[in-house]
Amino acid sequence: MNLLATTTSAAVALAIAFGCSTDFAFAGECPSGHAGVNELTNHPTQPRGVTDTVIGSIDLGHELGVDGRDLRLRRLVVQPGGIVPFHSHDGRPAIIITLRGQILEFATNCSTPILHRAGETVRETSKVSHYWINRSKAVVELLSADVKARD
Repeated sequence: MNLLATTTSAAVALAIAFGCSTDFAFAGECPSGHAGVNELTNHPTQPRGVTDTVIGSIDLGHELGVDGRDLRLRRLVVQPGGIVPFHSHDGRPAIIITLRGQILEFATNCSTPILHRAGETVRETSKVSHYWINRSKAVVELLSADVKARD
């Protein structure tokens, strides 16, 4: 499948995900019985083996009257051993779909790592700070749509 078809398919999946109710059960969430506070001491603070490409963005001020905010779509490629460093989603909600491979998420609201496989979607809200590590031997591709403050 070419990049345009993959991106289009993923964008459609994200649009569907944005329209779902908050009660929808997403794959790749914290396993049952493991929700709770996780301090994540000694978390990684620098990216490693990750490329982050902005595919496009929309000024939400012009579209919806939400001044100073953009809806952004990015493609992240995480190499084997790659790290998306510790970060928060406070004020920057996102939905991510794993396009290819599998990757581990370490989150402040889950006592165990969360495995995200190709085709799975995850919501990232102000309630989570986390980091991701590709411990597999394969490249991982992610598509991320977020609402962020304008640069």
